[in-house]
Amino acid sequence: MEKWNKQVEEEIILLIKDWLKHKGKTQKDLRDILNASSDRMPALIETLKAEYSSGGIPNLVSVLCSIEQSWAKGNPPILKQETSSDPFSQLDLLLEELKEDCNN
Repeated sequence: MEKWNKQVEEEIILLIKDWLKHKGKTQKDLRDILNASSDRMPALIETLKAEYSSGGIPNLVSVLCSIEQSWAKGNPPILKQETSSDPFSQLDLLLEELKEDCNN
């Protein structure tokens, strides 16, 4: 399994943006169905990165396909749990990026 890196992340971001535009959906729609902490792209990517980490590209594709099917059927998103507002989530993402930069 290829390790998550900036190139993979950038390709997934482009894919997600094009996919949302094509489907007429917003990042908020994706946040709702992923149960992400925010509708900002870094938070969405962190959620997708966790899916990638647990099973690689096949797992990530499976998640995205199930979302596609749900949207195609017109089903409302099923939230796994109530999302809570974390004012430090963006700081956590920044710290994680700094750690990655220091390790490279």
